[in-house]
Amino acid sequence: MITRHPGFAFVYAHPAHFVALGFGAGASRFAPGTVGTLLAFPLWWLIGPGYSSLEILAIVVLLFGIGVWACELTGQHLGMQDHGAMCWDEVVAFLGVLAVVPDDPAWQLAAFFVFRAFDVVKPPPIREFERRVKGGLGVMLDDVLAAGYTLVMLAIAKRVLL
Repeated sequence: MITRHPGFAFVYAHPAHFVALGFGAGASRFAPGTVGTLLAFPLWWLIGPGYSSLEILAIVVLLFGIGVWACELTGQHLGMQDHGAMCWDEVVAFLGVLAVVPDDPAWQLAAFFVFRAFDVVKPPPIREFERRVKGGLGVMLDDVLAAGYTLVMLAIAKRVLL
């Protein structure tokens, strides 16, 4: 069990670690959740333009399922259920946000900052879900809720400001 911040040796020790730690983004000692969220941008640029909305939704659901497995196992190996280095939850949730917001850098940047704020602050009921839902599902679910809050906030901003 590793309770300290894992390094790249841990990232590459098991495929679940590689996924849960966002292909190594979670090994960052500075704001691994933010680094993981940033990882969603190049992934989006790779997959976003080539697929329909329904296909993107299927990809995000598949990545969510993989994340439940990877975060469950990695949390066990780290000895901490929701270790801060695990950032696949941010990657997947923010990919979902990018699939919905306008394909415009200003909207995507706003989405990034709003998502990070909700992920850090965890307004109700996000924190309650985080406490009640355990394991890999719990790790992944709180970020999906933060993504939902992000989309609602951006929809309100669009309605009020534009």
